[in-house]
Amino acid sequence: MHDGTAADIQARRIATLHAAFLAHPDRFRGRRPYPPALPAKVWINQPPTTLQNDTPPQTTQVV
Repeated sequence: MHDGTAADIQARRIATLHAAFLAHPDRFRGRRPYPPALPAKVWINQPPTTLQNDTPPQTTQVV
């Protein structure tokens, strides 16, 4: 996904599944297999869905 090869790999997966289906359709219960759709976004560590700012900002007071 990160290096731009996801679409090419997805196309090869589709071709492989199509060939397997044509060779042995009985293995797939009559339905053509298709790989899952590519995600729109990917993360190594997914950011939180909301910003968590429960603590007040720290300020330095000079007395």
